[in-house]
Amino acid sequence: MQRLYCSDDWLLLNHLRNLLEMQGIQVWLRHALMGGAGDLPLTETWPELWLIEDGQLEQARAILQRALVTETDGADARATDGWRCTFCGESIEAQFDHCWRCGGPSGRDE
Repeated sequence: MQRLYCSDDWLLLNHLRNLLEMQGIQVWLRHALMGGAGDLPLTETWPELWLIEDGQLEQARAILQRALVTETDGADARATDGWRCTFCGESIEAQFDHCWRCGGPSGRDE
């Protein structure tokens, strides 16, 4: 199992889950109840999408990347000046190999 995506946006998370499941990719929604946040850091209780079959990782990441890329003035958000984290959706400058927000890898070394 591998974590694919984490967000506090339930609508987005369920949309991504539906996209993956429509392609036959089984995922598990962790922290679905979001109870007991208490003294824990907020991001530790956010719901997460986890991939069940590791063999589908590339296909799942490609689907998420297509779904999360936003167009800005006609320019692709994956342009040479940066990349978008496939785990949390944050925009990251090109010189960084990991997301500053969640620590997710850029995927360039894989």
